[in-house]
Amino acid sequence: MNKRNWLLSAPYLIWTIFFTVTPLALVFFFAVFDKSGGSYHFTTTYISQVFKEKGEVFTSLIRSLRLSLISTFLCLIIGYPLALILSQSKSKHKSIYTTLIVLPMWMNFLIRTYALLTLLENNGLINQFLSLFGIDRIQFLYRESSIAIGMVYNYLPFMVLPIHSVLVKMDKRLIEAAEDLGANKRKVFTRVIFPLSLGGVMSGITMVFIPSITTFALSQILGGSKTLLIGDLIERQFLEFNNWGYGSLLSVIVIIIVLLCMYLSSKFGSEDSGEGGLLG
Repeated sequence: MNKRNWLLSAPYLIWTIFFTVTPLALVFFFAVFDKSGGSYHFTTTYISQVFKEKGEVFTSLIRSLRLSLISTFLCLIIGYPLALILSQSKSKHKSIYTTLIVLPMWMNFLIRTYALLTLLENNGLINQFLSLFGIDRIQFLYRESSIAIGMVYNYLPFMVLPIHSVLVKMDKRLIEAAEDLGANKRKVFTRVIFPLSLGGVMSGITMVFIPSITTFALSQILGGSKTLLIGDLIERQFLEFNNWGYGSLLSVIVIIIVLLCMYLSSKFGSEDSGEGGLLG
């Protein structure tokens, strides 16, 4: 890099070092070092604590993984058709429809979650609407399903937008060529459209899965104290028990899982660039 490029990238590098690299380094440091006698010493105490409380940690981690996978799958099932319809729409109001998808993201995360709470509570709008037809009130809240609904509600735009951006840039001549060769709509989708959009799909999956597995506010608001996720466990160590070392080690475990998922996502996305679907 020449001097000009270094100067242009300096603000980004400084920001990354101070607000990304340094906090992560501190998390890893507190996970394996403990302060005693006025200085820090290497320790395996927190690792032992994880094995000692492996039941709670394992249960919370598995629950977080399960809900994250469910919400990511639901976002994909809902988001892909929506992105496909938007990309193929020729309406003059197309930009308005896209803005409506992004619009909820302009509000604070907690405000959106509390808005969903007013819909799902026992005396909420959904149950009041159902009561008009004589249907008994349904207990939506304080279940794992309500947390999954909250994840889909909050993170759906993260699935729609990457897929939409890929579909919009897709060369329409490939679709026309497939149709000229006798492919029906199903084959055009499975052999051309979907393989070429895999990059956006993998980006969307990553952008939904990562915040889902690390969330804690959703589980507290919509799930109550009955459903403990790994994010809740980490938050308690820092804010309630003041056990930064154990909380840091749990954070490291989550970071490793996230990095592994990102690696698999990038590897899968690079191998399935869409050419295999066209040749198949």
